[in-house]
Amino acid sequence: MEMIRYENPGLALLFALIPLLVLVFITYLYIRKRAVRGFINEQAVKSILPFSSLVRIKLKFILTMLAIAFMTLAAINPQVGSRTEEAKREGVDIVVALDVSRSMLARDISPDRLERAKLAVGRLIDKLEQDRFALVVFAGSAHTQIPLTADFRAARMLLQSVNTHSVSLQGTSISSALNRSVAALGESGDRSRTIILISDGESHYDDPLEAAQRAAEQGIIIHTIGIGSREGAPVPIVENGQVQGFMRDNDGNTVISRYDEELMKGIAAIGGGVFRHGSGPDMSIGSIVEEIRKMEQQSYESFVFAEYESRFYFFIAVALILMITELIIMERKNRWFMKINIFK
Repeated sequence: MEMIRYENPGLALLFALIPLLVLVFITYLYIRKRAVRGFINEQAVKSILPFSSLVRIKLKFILTMLAIAFMTLAAINPQVGSRTEEAKREGVDIVVALDVSRSMLARDISPDRLERAKLAVGRLIDKLEQDRFALVVFAGSAHTQIPLTADFRAARMLLQSVNTHSVSLQGTSISSALNRSVAALGESGDRSRTIILISDGESHYDDPLEAAQRAAEQGIIIHTIGIGSREGAPVPIVENGQVQGFMRDNDGNTVISRYDEELMKGIAAIGGGVFRHGSGPDMSIGSIVEEIRKMEQQSYESFVFAEYESRFYFFIAVALILMITELIIMERKNRWFMKINIFK
């Protein structure tokens, strides 16, 4: 089944220029006709200006308007893709809850905690097969950055845009992250569901262990990956990619961010999952995937959308042909072709 979407639908407003230009053109012809008749009659005009052709002028204008219409369609860029429905896929529903608070900018892991965490999530996506993936980002609050999907290519692209500005409310609320992750997973429908919490474990609000307990009661497995060093590191203030200083408390002391290993272990224990300290090239994501593969693979229906292909070039080609034709047609009749009475 062919699916059509438009890359820049807002540009359709440019079509409003066409009736405006038509009105201007009609007004111009009316004023021109009145001005000529004010001096001489129509028969005199034909004898004085035998090569003048009003039809050609109108035709050139019509071709110009059509060219503008097709160029507008090219700018809107219709895209075509196909959709096929797969009756069944087997896999696990996975939500990654990724900490994007400012403490994740600490550089006790190179280049910083957040970038290494994003690399780990990217490696996880590469390892997924028939599963479904969602991404929840959190700091002082949480929201679903990527809804549950099997489109891993789109997930990788959206992952790259994640940063500490992805959530406006700062702080760290792991409870909000777990609650939002449960909501992102939706009703079970007998599917295997799991949450992978990636954080430095500094939680400033509520009790994350209670949120983990509520998730576990719904049959959701929670794995945790602790990011950061036990010694901790200062939290840099970054502007335009440059470190301008470090965060300080009310007493002027440099804030040291340390990850809370005990909390991360406790969440994993309540959630029936495993805790890993993020280390190695893949930040221990490989061992988490091994645990997920032990879960029962459940069947579910899924729609797979082919990649959309742009069709703007077709409209550009038509617009070019129209503009070239408009240039070739002269406003005045050619004396050599006057016997070929195409344009009166």
